[in-house]
Amino acid sequence: MNRWTVIVVTLATLVAGCGGERTPAAAASATATAAAPQHVDSVVPREVALERFREGMKEVDRFTGGAPSRDALVRDWVRAIEANETASLARLRISRDEFAWLYYPTASQGLPPYDLSPSLMWFVVDGGSNKGQARLLQDRGGMPLHVIGYSCDPKSSKEGDNVVWGPCTIKRVATPRDTIEERLFGLIVERGGEWKFLSYKGRYD
Repeated sequence: MNRWTVIVVTLATLVAGCGGERTPAAAASATATAAAPQHVDSVVPREVALERFREGMKEVDRFTGGAPSRDALVRDWVRAIEANETASLARLRISRDEFAWLYYPTASQGLPPYDLSPSLMWFVVDGGSNKGQARLLQDRGGMPLHVIGYSCDPKSSKEGDNVVWGPCTIKRVATPRDTIEERLFGLIVERGGEWKFLSYKGRYD
């Protein structure tokens, strides 16, 4: 398997982890994005690529602005959607600084055999998150979601000091006689007792 094949497969996995099932058209779009050579430089060593990505960023040593538990994080997310609060949603999600200093260095997709560069991985995570958040707020922001619970895959992934959970689904009452489950956000990451979302990319969009 050559390097570009690995990158395409890895991107598909990353997108799936953040958003769930993909339509053929969406999968093709993700593949095309993965194949764009301007986002990957196989000649640049990983350490150099990370140093360049961090230029101009504030070094951080812990997550801030998240929640003290996974349950609290999901509750805060529900309240933010229902109140249409973009500032709260931004606070609950891993920032670019946190991604660069705390998440990417031990993320499996950034290590062999995948070796995704930090700029490419952030491009995928941030772009999908912004799109998912915008569409969800446009359709449901400012109104009750009627959430009655949620569930995540019971098997987590340990990546350095980070513990990654997902996929997760929200259980809510759509109508008085209809309870449904939806995947409305991506992976959840815990580090040092602080919980944050990696992405708001969900199956909804």
